[in-house]
Parts: sequence; C-alpha cells; structure tokens
Amino acid sequence: MIIPVKESGLPECPQKRISNKGMKHMRMIYADNAATTPVSATARRVFLETMDAAWGNPSSLHTVGQTAAEVLLKARQDIAKCIGAQREREIYFTSGGSEADNQALLTGAMMGKKKGKTHIISTKFEHHAVLHALKRLEKEGFQVTLLDVGRNGLVTAQQVEDAIREDTCMVSVMFANNEIGTIQPIAEIGEVCRKHKVIFHTDAVQAAGHLPIDVQAMNIDMLSLSGHKFGAPKGVGALYARTGVWLTNLIEGGAQERGRRAGTENVPGIAAMAAALVESCAHMEEVGAKLTAMRDNLLEGLSKIPLTIINGDTKSRLPGNVNICFQGIEGESLLLLLDAKGIQASSGSACTSGSLDPSHVLLSLGLPHEVAHGSLRLSLSNDNTAEDVEYMLREIPQVVAYLRSISPVWEAIEKGEIHYAV
Repeated sequence: MIIPVKESGLPECPQKRISNKGMKHMRMIYADNAATTPVSATARRVFLETMDAAWGNPSSLHTVGQTAAEVLLKARQDIAKCIGAQREREIYFTSGGSEADNQALLTGAMMGKKKGKTHIISTKFEHHAVLHALKRLEKEGFQVTLLDVGRNGLVTAQQVEDAIREDTCMVSVMFANNEIGTIQPIAEIGEVCRKHKVIFHTDAVQAAGHLPIDVQAMNIDMLSLSGHKFGAPKGVGALYARTGVWLTNLIEGGAQERGRRAGTENVPGIAAMAAALVESCAHMEEVGAKLTAMRDNLLEGLSKIPLTIINGDTKSRLPGNVNICFQGIEGESLLLLLDAKGIQASSGSACTSGSLDPSHVLLSLGLPHEVAHGSLRLSLSNDNTAEDVEYMLREIPQVVAYLRSISPVWEAIEKGEIHYAV
C-alpha cells in the first residue's frame, strides 16, 4: 500500500480513504488505538502554542522560565482533577507509562524493604513494563506472586486478599488489560490493600481518558498513565503518587519534579497531554456508549465464524476492545492480509520481535499456544464509524476463510485429527 507524500517529504496521515495517482480509492480503517492513538486536534494546537509561548526552561527564575513553569502547574492541576487526586503536587511527569510503572514498582519495593517487607503481588497478564521490572526485583531478593486471571481475564479482590502475607509490601494490578481489554475491580482491590496497609499501584495506561478514575475513592496509592493512549503525543506520561508515598528515583541529575525525576520537562508534550486528557474525560460517556455498541456488533458478528474464541469477559472490558482467536490460522498472516484491505489492527503473536511465542496475556487465559497464535485485536476510537464495522465484518471472515483454505492445520481440524481444549 502506498501512502501519499506531501511536499514536505513527510507522509500524509491516513484517513478513511486515501488516493494516489493511478490507484483506486481504498478504505482505510485504523483499529489499533490500544497501540497508539492519533494526536487530537486539541493536543496538536496546545503543543504548538506552548512551543511558541512557553519555550523556556521551567526551572529558570526569569519570566520566560516561569511562563513554562505556569504551564506545568496548570497541567498538573488538570490531570489531578481528571483522576480525582487531592493535590496537583501528587502528579509527576515521566516519559510514558513504562517509566511510570518502573518507578512505582521500585518505590513500593524500597518502601517495603525499609520495613522488612519484600513480597509483591501482581498478575500474570500485566504489561511487560511491570513483569520485567518484577523480574529485576526478584534478582534483588524480592518475592513475587503472580495471580491467575482465569478464562475471563479477571482478577478478584478475594484472590488478592488471599495472597497477602505479613511481609507483603505492594500490590500492582492493571486497571484494564492492554490486549483483551478486561477491566479489573480496582476499587475492591484498593479497599483490600488499604485494609491490610499494603501499597496499591495500578497501571492505568489503557484506562485513563476512557474509564472513570477516582484515585481517592478507589484507594489507589500510585497510578501510571501514558499520553499517546488518549490523543497526546508519544514520549510523555505521568505517575500519580498520593501524599505520603515518597518516590524512589529512577533518574538522577536534577531537582525537577520535586527532586523525584531529573531532566528538563517536556513542556509542550505535557501541556498537550493534559489538554487531551481533559478533552477525553469530558466526552467519555458519549464516546464510551458509541464504542460499546460498535464493539458488541463486532463481537457478535465475528463470533459467528466457526471455531472462533472471544478472549476475556464480554461485559467488563474497555468499550472499544475486541480480541478474538481464529483456530487454524496465524495472526501474522491475518494482519498482513487485513492491512492490504485497509484494516490496520494487531495480533497477540509477537510477530515484530522475531519470536514465535504467542502473547503471554492469551496464554495466561489458558489458551493453547496453537490457538493463541491466531489472535486478532481490534481497538476502536471515536473516529471509527458504523460503516467501518460493516466493512470489517464483511472483510475479516473472507480473509479468515482464505487463510484456512491454505492451512494444513485447518484441514486437520476439519477432519477431527486435531482438537484443542479451549
């Protein structure tokens, strides 16, 4: 597929349809918003305005620097309000969700270690930013318990409470899963953690801007978010840490972020992130209703394909998330053929890492490797339409049928020679 190039030499942003000399109009559907979202018009405007009007170093005492500092303060206030934080000083800016996750886990671990507590609880289907950080902490002597998530992709507050020990210092459970979209009972888990005086962190990268968040009502001690998941530029995120949680530094070298994160702040990116979050929260209810209707239509339609498995709970999931497996095919081939038809999606298979291993999230649900390989994730945004859904419901079954027609595995499944317990 050829993307038109503007005079600047940069490719144009793909819209619903693109055109090029000598080629027919082709429908373009972006359905990979869980990976990243386009920068919203509001965020783009704020970013550019901030570059012009607040280009100073916010640590400088002169007028230009303090203009930038005022922008940071307003962004803190806006983000704090969106997530129900009590004070703007509880918001720390980072490079994104992965950095925020790492700093939160290190903080909880170090706070616990000072009290002789070195046990951490999390789940098997967390983002790798959490799982890899936990592996590192294990090498430093911490003990980690990873909870099962069940076939529906949900963790219960009772599971968390049953796993808490006298030496438990921290619990980290993601707000909503990045692959299957299941929404965890965060308020109930937070209540259990507060009852047992255990630090509670949640990775809310997929939830922020899409689901209501109230860190006080939900008893959340630390929360991670990333701007590019709700219409802000990439490379900027935030970590909420309630008053009383003293962050352990990941980056040394300066007094920025109250001494907790060295490095001159990305003022335009932060301003854009705050603006995008405020906008997303303002329209959350109406957009959520629209996405839920499209999601349910896709789930209903695609589940009619024989030997198709819906991954995760069908109700307690992000409004725009569809994750399914088609037996007898592989996700990589599915993605390439869908892309040729203008449908941009993702798969649980690690097709870009050089690994043949399927998604650890899907394996945590108990799916066999062979089934998990045939996964498809569609993650919708407010830019998608009912016509997009109709197009996907027409094209995806055709692609699946074609791939199965050339698959010896599917032939064996049809003959009953292969049967997967799912």
